[in-house]
Amino acid sequence: MSGQSLLVPGELSPTRSVPGNIRRPEYVGKPAPTPYSGPEVQTPETIEAMRVAGRIAAQAMAEAAKLIAPGVTTDELDRVAHEFMCDHGAYPSTLGYRGFPKSLCTSVNEVICHGIPDSTVLRDGDIVNLDVTAYIGGVHGDNNATYLVGDVDEESRLLVERTRESLNRAIKAVKPGRQINIIGRVIESYAKRFGYGVVRDFTGHGINSSFHSGLIIPHYDSPHATTVMRPGMTFTIEPMLTLGTHEYDMWDDGWTVVTKDRKRTAQFEHTLVVTDTGAEILTLP
Repeated sequence: MSGQSLLVPGELSPTRSVPGNIRRPEYVGKPAPTPYSGPEVQTPETIEAMRVAGRIAAQAMAEAAKLIAPGVTTDELDRVAHEFMCDHGAYPSTLGYRGFPKSLCTSVNEVICHGIPDSTVLRDGDIVNLDVTAYIGGVHGDNNATYLVGDVDEESRLLVERTRESLNRAIKAVKPGRQINIIGRVIESYAKRFGYGVVRDFTGHGINSSFHSGLIIPHYDSPHATTVMRPGMTFTIEPMLTLGTHEYDMWDDGWTVVTKDRKRTAQFEHTLVVTDTGAEILTLP
């Protein structure tokens, strides 16, 4: 694996502003969101709105990813995604969610998820996950992907490639009438072929007018994930695979989650709707 030094917290830039005409999620300015009490199966109108939100989130992620290169700060990636979403009338869902200070998550190397963009400079050989969620039309669209920074070692490159493949396989397993745990079973069985850890404590989730509806999508074969998938259900799948343990530590910022052994980790995510025959990806650019 790359011999890069471990990540340390950088300096935060001032909070970015959102034009006043852009609708805010209800949780902005509050310590926590109001618990979701609606249905997991969404109306055609809500699903169409989620296609719009998902497309903007995917495009914002792609725009930020164009800048990924050695010497670029994670804060600069945040700026690009923030401006793209605002320019398209969307609110960056993470900004102000339970106090999160930025408009996307940037998780570098050993960071499993929820890395906060700051003055950290990307280095040749790093890997970085961008996690972007857009809120528009009263709904959220959530996606993420892991990118290579410059010349990346083979072990890390394969981890990224295989994590993307685990998501693709999980999406193909989505079918109405199946239990949610088929998703984690497919991911875990694939990851085990390569000796990868599968993160258990951070999961996919139901998403709609609520950023996190309460529906849990484990990425391992959980005996508790017995909810049956039905057409119209909307949720994310976002496997996090590691080169070592699935156990983690959290930084003092209360957000940044790193592997306990500080080995590298990768993640990919799409927002989906269950169809009559399988799944439709709602986060396509």
